[in-house]
Amino acid sequence: MTTLTRRTLALGGLLALAAATATIAPAHAQGTYPQRPIKFIVPFPAGGGTDNLTRLVGTKLTDAYGWAVVVENKPGAGGNVALDQTAKAPGDGLTLVMAQTDNVVLNPLLYSKLTYNPDKDLRAVALVAAGPAVLVVNADSPYKTLDDIIQAAKKDPGRLSFATPGTGTISHLISEAWQKSSNVKFTHVPFRGMAQAMPDLLGGRIDMYMGSIPTLLSHIQSGKVRAIGVTTARRSKLLPDVPTYTESGIKGVELASVWGVMAPASTPDAIVKQLNEAINKVVNAPDTTKKIVDSGAELITGTPDDMAKLYASDRARLAPIVKSSGTTLD
Repeated sequence: MTTLTRRTLALGGLLALAAATATIAPAHAQGTYPQRPIKFIVPFPAGGGTDNLTRLVGTKLTDAYGWAVVVENKPGAGGNVALDQTAKAPGDGLTLVMAQTDNVVLNPLLYSKLTYNPDKDLRAVALVAAGPAVLVVNADSPYKTLDDIIQAAKKDPGRLSFATPGTGTISHLISEAWQKSSNVKFTHVPFRGMAQAMPDLLGGRIDMYMGSIPTLLSHIQSGKVRAIGVTTARRSKLLPDVPTYTESGIKGVELASVWGVMAPASTPDAIVKQLNEAINKVVNAPDTTKKIVDSGAELITGTPDDMAKLYASDRARLAPIVKSSGTTLD
């Protein structure tokens, strides 16, 4: 055997070894996380919009990567129970929470004391969706436009009842911003959610209700309630005939609840990066995107930094509204 032949065989062996290593390495790297089931916490009861979205993302992660994802509902204290549990969990990437504007952004403004600090004890992982709010009235209501409501409120301040899923929710604060912008006065009626409020709305005991499009879409489509206005800058694709508040000349209410996945602050960058890429991939898949959009929400994705900046920006916008309304949840 010549020297050249031996070198050629040796080189071939090295190349074969390198190829084998390259094939094995990604599989090995993927196998290191997660080694146990991922607990995906929902800050609200089962059956709601946040729960449905969490279960959708969890199922898609299982389908795409084979990860075992266990959804756990931890309602209570406006989402604080779930966020506190996540904040105090080990930073191993095995505890996640589906946070949203109503809790991670608003709670620090509404509670003087929290058992966790969302800015220090939690870290952003991935944006998932945004849920625009929509104002609805009974199908038999005399109010057909936002201006109808404004004119009625100006004639008799405080007579019209404005119902929401609860004090301190994004829907409540939108109503506060609307009242300030249009110089009108409503009587706020907080409920524990849409299911509790709907009988009173349909029965004519409250004048209007504001909630997210995902929670109200089926009622709108059934004709039980009439949609009057949406709070996003553009009209909803699912409600193309419903004008925005901005179109109706009402400023300062371009607000929506944004859902995003968060993890304990001590979660390593490498795991956060892997989770972000995986979640972005599954929610951008056509079938997942369709389910999100069909529910009335809007797909919104980005980096962990994008998510952190968006929540910080929303809190800065909402802080003066919370302060001027005098709303607290202590």
